[in-house]
Order: sequence, then C-alpha cells, then structure tokens
Amino acid sequence: MRIHIATDHAGLEFSTQLQHHLAAQGHEVRDHGPVEYDPLDDYPAFCIRAAQAVVTDQRDGVEALGVVFGGSGNGEQIAANKVTGVRAALVWSVATAELAREHNDANVIAIGARQHTFDEALSFIDRFIATPFSGEERHARRIRQLAAYETDGTLEPDPRAVTGVPDVLDADDSSFDPEAG
Repeated sequence: MRIHIATDHAGLEFSTQLQHHLAAQGHEVRDHGPVEYDPLDDYPAFCIRAAQAVVTDQRDGVEALGVVFGGSGNGEQIAANKVTGVRAALVWSVATAELAREHNDANVIAIGARQHTFDEALSFIDRFIATPFSGEERHARRIRQLAAYETDGTLEPDPRAVTGVPDVLDADDSSFDPEAG
C-alpha cells in the first residue's frame, strides 16, 4: 500500500522513524513534509499535499492512505479535511484508529506526535492501515451524506423544520432518558 505522510517541525524526528517502519512492512512511503528542521515552518501545505496525494491515488485505483501529524494533530486534521474527498480522523488510541477505518472509511489519520510515545503512535498507525472499512449500510449511508454535502451542499431534511415536532425544551416529559441515544 502507498502511505502518504506529512508533518511540520514538531514531528520531523517521528517522521523519519515512521518512514523506516512502514517501508520495513513493505509499504511504499511518500513523504510530503519538510526536508529539514525549521521551528517556524507551517503544517498546512505539507498536510494538504499529503491529503491531495491520497485522493489522487485512490481515484486512480492505487491503494493509498495518509498519516499527518504535528504537536497535537488537531491542525493537521483540519488541514487534511480541507481537501475534497478526504475523511481525516484525529486518532489517540488503537480503538479510534480502528473505528476511523471501520465506521468512517477514513483515508487519512492525524496524530499528535507530542501526545504519544513513538510506539503508541505506531500501534495506532498499524491498526489504521490493517483495518478495512466494514461496508455496513449505515456507515456507507453516512459517508454518502458527507460526500453529498461536500459536493453540492445537500443535507438530510431537518426534523425540526416539520410542523408539529415538539421542541425538547418545551416538553414536560420526565421520562426523557439522555442515555437512550
């Protein structure tokens, strides 16, 4: 599989180690991050290029995923999600890495390189790469809804726009159970 990675200065050392790890597993690694340490560099262009490459590869039939990282992973996830066709998830555990693929068919993950040890982050990345999308209809339907909004702004109907639907705050219903979902 082709793995596109990107970081800024916060993850440069992590990036080098990650590239060696992924290559040893047989993956083709494409680095879109900096070539040298610059404490003033900015992550957006690096992460956007990695995300663009994932989308291009997937569109061309190449099996590809992306990993972007920085200090917290937050900005890197936001940057990647600006690319049409990207579903980037912030990952902080093996479970969130697995669910990102299984339920959301995420094609990019973001990790805070300063939030985890290298071994922890590797476990997240390895699980993300190894986990397939479940294909369950409920998850596929939700992904189609996201894609529709991204493409043309389409949203599902607002249930509160229907006349006669009570507002929760107006209801005097002591049987309401917030844990029921």
